[in-house]
Amino acid sequence: MLHKINLEHILFLDIETVPEYEGYSQMSDEKKELWAGKTAYKRQEDFTPEEFYDRAGIWAEFGKIVCISVGYFNTKGAMRNFRVTTFFGEEDTLLKEFKNLLTTHFASPKYVLCAHNGKEFDFPYIARRMVINRIDLPPKLNLFGKKPWEVPHIDTMELWKFGDFKHYTSLKLMTNVLGIPSPKEDIDGSMVRDVFYIDNDIDRIVKYCELDVIAIAQVFLRLRNEELLDADEIKRV
Repeated sequence: MLHKINLEHILFLDIETVPEYEGYSQMSDEKKELWAGKTAYKRQEDFTPEEFYDRAGIWAEFGKIVCISVGYFNTKGAMRNFRVTTFFGEEDTLLKEFKNLLTTHFASPKYVLCAHNGKEFDFPYIARRMVINRIDLPPKLNLFGKKPWEVPHIDTMELWKFGDFKHYTSLKLMTNVLGIPSPKEDIDGSMVRDVFYIDNDIDRIVKYCELDVIAIAQVFLRLRNEELLDADEIKRV
């Protein structure tokens, strides 16, 4: 079935998120109480709510998106290239720009979105943050009333499960076992919060996010047993 999907009809994406506030003390008392309740099952007795706050970016109710990177194939005959671009800046602005891309260039039913662990994280996170920012959901993210086969989302981690719903595999591990060259990343997901709030270096985060989008596309190619992208086929726009 994967081979029936035209590569040019897939928008690959990845997001990077951070806590909504730089520090726990900036939350209202009500929000602190809600944070304690939301994370109790994760923290248990190992961390206080304040000690756990650096992980708030995981939850859309307590975090925010700082960049969305996207990539798509453009082929001409035997020639192919993979174009990558990123939306970043104020969250409401980048969400509106991303929505505009979906509604102007990827609105047709033939287009699908693809992310790693996207069905559990990226897609619902973007949708929730759009609702919080009072942005109407584009059809690609509005799943209400859709049957499972009508949802225009592909998840590379789900594809790798092969029906094993207990199985979690990171993107980094998948690239390793599938023989995909690992890019030289100078940060990982656990560092994004500090790079954003302490280093104020959004460019490093954007580069990291774009490398993940490229990796997702490479994984998808390997799942179809096709040739990987060469460096000269990847264009940042």
